Amino acid sequence: MLKTRIITALILAPIAVFGIFFLPPLGFALFTGAIITIGAWEWANMAGLTGQPQRVGYAAAMALVLYLLWHAHSGVVLWLAFAWWVACFFLVRAYPSAAAYWKPAPVRCALGVLVLVPAWVGLNHLRTGTVDFGEVSNSLLLILYVFFIVWVADIGAYFAGRAFGKSKLAPRVSPGKSWAGVWGGLAAVTLLALITSYLVTASGFETLLLVIASLITGLFSVLGDLLESMFKRARGIKDSSQLLPGHGGIMDRIDSLTAAIPLFALLVTQLGWLRAGVG
Repeated sequence: MLKTRIITALILAPIAVFGIFFLPPLGFALFTGAIITIGAWEWANMAGLTGQPQRVGYAAAMALVLYLLWHAHSGVVLWLAFAWWVACFFLVRAYPSAAAYWKPAPVRCALGVLVLVPAWVGLNHLRTGTVDFGEVSNSLLLILYVFFIVWVADIGAYFAGRAFGKSKLAPRVSPGKSWAGVWGGLAAVTLLALITSYLVTASGFETLLLVIASLITGLFSVLGDLLESMFKRARGIKDSSQLLPGHGGIMDRIDSLTAAIPLFALLVTQLGWLRAGVG
């Protein structure tokens, strides 16, 4: 299993790096749109659409939504994403007692739009925007930073959870996660924000705001992970698909990012560090 995971990662890593960091805005939108569309194909299964024609149809509908939103105002979508992820906190907290409200397949399909579409809009908002934070002027660094928030939070949570993880975070949704893991992940994110601020010569006030924005983003990334775990548990599956040998599916790789990206994009915009650009 470990060998398979490593081989898959070695194949995917250069593709992801090229698609995210070396394509022009339109190519970036198409590349990330393809990832979201594949994620939609997997989400259809989590929503209860087991037939391939249904799943492909759902993915095609998602791609159409992305196309229609290409020139839409990103602010509206990002604020909607914020409201949605706040609501998700209560959905996860109330599982399984409140599952009856969202278990019908049409409802889960609609919720998939709220999970996937804002992530794509947020990514393209970050990609095309104009940055003004410390000495940073390249918007690609913002994308890299939000990825690092999720990765660092995961690493911090893993080690803190192994060492101190006795109190479970959401045992009915994801038994492996603990409160110690959350605090360890947030501590790691705080360190990331402080190091980043130092490297880009941010002011003290900018540093404080970056720490706060990063902690909020880190918290929402945990929520993204828990939400997908909840839907998979309700569906009775372990992975979103077997598309990535040793890693599960696309959704298993981007679940935290679906929450973190739109929230981070909204925060840096409201803080005045990112001005909307043209795709």
